[in-house]
Amino acid sequence: MTESTALYDIPGPQAGRRHLLYGLASTVAILALAGWMLYLLFANDQFTSTKWSPFLYEGIQELLLEGLANTLKAFAYASVLSLVLGAVLATGRLSEHRVLRWISTLLVEFFRAMPVLVMIFFIFVALKVQALPALVAGLTLYNGSVLAEVFRTGIHAVARGQGEAAYALGMRKTQVMTYVLVPQAVRAMLPAIISQLVVALKDTSLGFLITYEEFLHAGKLIASNLDYDLPFIPVVLVISPIYIGMCMLLSWFATWVARRERRNPKTKAVDVAPADPQTLLPGPQ
Repeated sequence: MTESTALYDIPGPQAGRRHLLYGLASTVAILALAGWMLYLLFANDQFTSTKWSPFLYEGIQELLLEGLANTLKAFAYASVLSLVLGAVLATGRLSEHRVLRWISTLLVEFFRAMPVLVMIFFIFVALKVQALPALVAGLTLYNGSVLAEVFRTGIHAVARGQGEAAYALGMRKTQVMTYVLVPQAVRAMLPAIISQLVVALKDTSLGFLITYEEFLHAGKLIASNLDYDLPFIPVVLVISPIYIGMCMLLSWFATWVARRERRNPKTKAVDVAPADPQTLLPGPQ
């Protein structure tokens, strides 16, 4: 059931009919576009058995699976290191020490502005680093700097009174961050964190430019094979849904974590018993 929110009002009868009409028109337009694309693919012989036959061979399947495993390996390293680097840089930017804050700000702004591909090529070519470490390092520097801003913004988004109340109770800054601010900020930051991890997952495809044998690299080898009449479109139609599926899996995981947090008894409100009207305050009556 649709509910009214601050950004959306329940449409009336006329608005409902307009929305239905817009939805039908959009659906027809999308179906027409999809039909036109299928027609072009068939007209250009992209669905011939010769172009799709490579996927039936065990060697090709093993090549794709090995490339997928290498992609997931690079993503696992890059995502963990990006989260760690983001937390370190965010801590530096929130520090009360001016020098540490300036250094962290400089690093964040520099790596955010630097193109990922340039960093990967610099590490791979200039520093003579192997393909996997070069790819992971480039992804870590970029995504870690972006996540640092996500963490810092999430901490600042928590109501200021939360931290002030914690300080009034005698907590140190580390305790305030660990027990008060960060747990509340994580719930707000989770969608942005997952979105950035999806970016890191997609950017692992840049590894094929430095000869890292990841998923896209395996697809490129198949697509450039003259024996199968250059099956570029079939390779795209096979690889793209797998990338999309992995990104959707990350989004599902974020939703699951958010629901789990909401069900966590530590995050639920505690019922407070009403005050007894016969209770007297201390002091002269």
